[in-house]
Amino acid sequence: MTVLDEASLAPTVPPGEPGPATMTLAAHLTELRHRLIVSVVALTVGTVAAWFLYNHAVAFMIAPYRDFVLHHPHKDISAGNLVTTGPLEGFTTRITISAYLGVVVAAPVCLWEFWRFVTPGLNKSERRYAGPFIVAAVTLFALGVTTAVFIFPKAIAWMITVSGNGIVPLFSPSKYFGLYALCCIIFGAAFTYPVILVFLQLVGVLSSAKLRKWRRYAIVLIVAVAAVITPSNDPFSFTAMALPLLIFYEGSILVGRLLRK
Repeated sequence: MTVLDEASLAPTVPPGEPGPATMTLAAHLTELRHRLIVSVVALTVGTVAAWFLYNHAVAFMIAPYRDFVLHHPHKDISAGNLVTTGPLEGFTTRITISAYLGVVVAAPVCLWEFWRFVTPGLNKSERRYAGPFIVAAVTLFALGVTTAVFIFPKAIAWMITVSGNGIVPLFSPSKYFGLYALCCIIFGAAFTYPVILVFLQLVGVLSSAKLRKWRRYAIVLIVAVAAVITPSNDPFSFTAMALPLLIFYEGSILVGRLLRK
């Protein structure tokens, strides 16, 4: 192998940054501290900014509940408002929602800092795969959150209706928004599992042939998992969870075969 070939295979490092072979443990820790500081500052700024967007966020998240009240006037519900059960619950709810939104606002900065931290340790081939995997995972997570947002109005309407007559729902902000956030997180996390299946195929732990052979068992397992992890336990959320996961299973088989070739 010539010197030129060896140089072409060496990992590329952004200008001004030491390569992985030249960085000491102290340099790695210093780099990690810098990335963490930037991420924490971004989270703080995002949370402070979200504090002033609190009313708009509450109006958006409470809309499914108020929409149900509007279309079901026979239900004796408190005008679609949430009810606090303690003097501090309103304040803690505002802090919690501001923190959630702060994470969303700061997520691009945190992901970028994470990428800049791990990039010097990757060679050219690893970097070529890592980029698409991260983009795919973020995209699927966002798709899962979007699905949860769209399906939540049907879920909350079903949960109120199934309680029957004589039961008046008076939701507290902490429980209502907690369920909303939990649905978004679980849907987002569940939708990223195809990335893991494709990765396992690329490293040789699994093969597309095995996944096809296990299809029947996988269908049963996916349906069972979807039924268990769906926070609201309503049929709409269950369907919105199970069907995409089944489709993703077939898609991961196809993508794994193409990448292996």
